[in-house]
Amino acid sequence: MRSFASDNNSGVHPLVMNAIIEANSDHTPGYGDDPWTEAAVRKLKDVFGANAEPFIVFNGTGANSVALQAVTRSFNSIVCAQTAHIYVDECGAPARMTGATVIAVPTSDGKLTPDLIRPHLQHFGVCHHACPKAVYISQATELGTIYTVDEVKAIADLLHPHDMYLHMDGARLANACASLDCSIRQLTVDAGVDILSFGGTKNGMMAGEAVVAFRPEIAAHLAYFRKQSAQLASKMRYLSAQFVPYLEHELWWHNARHANRMAAKLVDILLQFPQIRLTQKPETNQLFFTMPPEAAKKLEEKYFFYYWNEAACEIRFVTSWDTTDDDLDRLEESLKEII
Repeated sequence: MRSFASDNNSGVHPLVMNAIIEANSDHTPGYGDDPWTEAAVRKLKDVFGANAEPFIVFNGTGANSVALQAVTRSFNSIVCAQTAHIYVDECGAPARMTGATVIAVPTSDGKLTPDLIRPHLQHFGVCHHACPKAVYISQATELGTIYTVDEVKAIADLLHPHDMYLHMDGARLANACASLDCSIRQLTVDAGVDILSFGGTKNGMMAGEAVVAFRPEIAAHLAYFRKQSAQLASKMRYLSAQFVPYLEHELWWHNARHANRMAAKLVDILLQFPQIRLTQKPETNQLFFTMPPEAAKKLEEKYFFYYWNEAACEIRFVTSWDTTDDDLDRLEESLKEII
C-alpha cells in the first residue's frame, strides 16, 4: 500500500540495502571498532570538517537525547518551538534523560527567531531558576518550513555570547539543503550549529542516525552519554555501512531533491480543488492542508495519513524518495472522485 503519511513509511534505497548486505560478511569487532564504522566516520568528517566528531546511534529520539545530554545539565533549560519533536513527539525522553527544563515557545510556522528566544535568556547564574543553556531547532521544521543559513546564523550569534549551544535536529536536513540549494556543512557547522542530530532514516536509510559534535568540549563525554542512553550498537557495522553510499554518491541530495519535487507536484494537484487550503508554506516534502471532513473520511478509505489538527481537519501529507508520478496520478484521481 502506497502512503503519504510519512517518509518513515518508505522503503530502503537499493544502494543502502546493498551496503548492509555487503557488511554482513565474516566476523569483525563490535561496538564501532570495524572498517565500516571507520569509513562512515571518514565520510562524515569529509562532509562536516576534520574537527567534527560523529557518534552513530540507533534512532532520532536517541540522537536528540544524547546530543542534549552533552550540552546541558539538570539545572539548565532548553528552548524550543512548541511544535518541536523533543516537546511533542518523543514522549519526554530528552527532558527525562537530561533532567533539564524544556521551554516551548509558540510559533506560527514552527521556526524560532532571535526575538522569540530573547525573552527566555534570563536568570543566568541564579540558583532559583533553570539556567538557559541550549536552543533546539528542527531543520526542516515539523511544519515543513526551513531555516535559511542566515536565520541559523542569527540564532547562533545570539546564543554564543551567553555561553549557550545551538542543537539542530536534522532528521530532514537533506530536504532543507535541497530546497535551499546549499551544502550540509553550510547549513550546520558553518552557520554556527554546535551539535547536530544527522538523520537519514526518512531519506532512504534503514535505521541509524549520527550525533555530530562541532566543539571539543561537547564531544568529550559523548561516548559515555551514548552508552548510558542505550544507543551504542554492538553490531554497529550495519548502521555505519549505510552512511557510506548515502554520503559518497550524494544519495542524500538526490533522494531529498526527488521528494521535494514530488511535493511541489502534489501542491499543484491540491490547488486544483477550491475546497483544499494549504496551511503552511510548502518548502520541503511535508505539506499541510485542510479539506472538508466528509471528503477526508472518504480519502481515509484509500490512503493512510495523519491528522495534524483534527478539529480543523488539517492533514499532513509527506512525499518520499520513492514517491512516483504514478502515485501522484492515482491520488489525483481519488481526489477528483471524492471532491
